[in-house]
Amino acid sequence: MALVVLLSTVSFTIDMHYCGDTLVDTAIFKKAKSCGMEMQNPSTKDCSMTKKNCCSDKQIFVDGQDELQLTFDTLSFEQQQFIASFIYTYINLFEGFDENINSYQEYKPPLVIRQIYKIDETYLI
Repeated sequence: MALVVLLSTVSFTIDMHYCGDTLVDTAIFKKAKSCGMEMQNPSTKDCSMTKKNCCSDKQIFVDGQDELQLTFDTLSFEQQQFIASFIYTYINLFEGFDENINSYQEYKPPLVIRQIYKIDETYLI
């Protein structure tokens, strides 16, 4: 549940760099790397000839939820009963035993008359 709340409240940006119609780079949480084909400013001030830049950047901003609605003021009786029974069973789940219970105390193992594993063994010479 905590993971769902965390993922629903995180905001992030996806930055994409296009060269023409081709996607060159995509980055999350940072600026996308360029392809190196951006237009430079002309070196002289008298030059008024400019070319159209073939590269473009696009950003998609995913906005997370800003406000969480936490209302514990209006719990119904069934919800209160569930919470109380859950806490009670969880606390008693880890309760240890006072004494060591041995269920094999009255059981006596059979007496070994012959060693059966030695009877069935075969030896390679």
